[in-house]
Amino acid sequence: MHANTAYRRKPTIVVTRTQHTRLYRLASAAADRMPDVADELLSELDRARVVADSAVPADVVQMGSTVEFKPDTGPSKIVRLVFPEEADIAEGKVSILTPVGAALLGLKPGQSITWRARDGRPHELTILSVRQPELVREISRHGSRSGVKAEA
Repeated sequence: MHANTAYRRKPTIVVTRTQHTRLYRLASAAADRMPDVADELLSELDRARVVADSAVPADVVQMGSTVEFKPDTGPSKIVRLVFPEEADIAEGKVSILTPVGAALLGLKPGQSITWRARDGRPHELTILSVRQPELVREISRHGSRSGVKAEA
C-alpha cells in the first residue's frame, strides 16, 4: 500500500492569542468572497495550540515572519507571511488568505504539511528556516510594544 500525503496527519502548530483572534475575524469576514481559503484558515486556527503572545517560540511562523520552505514543485522559496492588504508576490509577500499562506502559519523548521492549491491539487512543503521581524521578537521577549521600533 502506498502512502498518500494528502491524508497524512497535519503537524501541531502554534499561534499567538492576538494573531488567533485577528485571523479568525479575517477568515470569517472573507468566508463569502473566498470560502475555500477562509475555511482552510479557520481549520488551521481550530487545530492550533494558542499561546500568550510572549510564549510563542521564535522559530514558529507568525504573521510577518520570513520563511524559507521547500515545496514539492521545485527549489526552495523565501516569502514573508502577511495580511492581505500587504500582499505582493513580486516582493515575496504571501497573503495569509492564500492556500500556501494558510499552510505556513504556526509551523517551525523541519515540519511538513500537505495543502491544496486553488486548482485542487495537493502539494507538500517543508519549513527550512523562520526569521521574525524585530517587532515580533521584542514582543515575544518582553510581552509589550512599549519603546519598540520595527525593522526598516
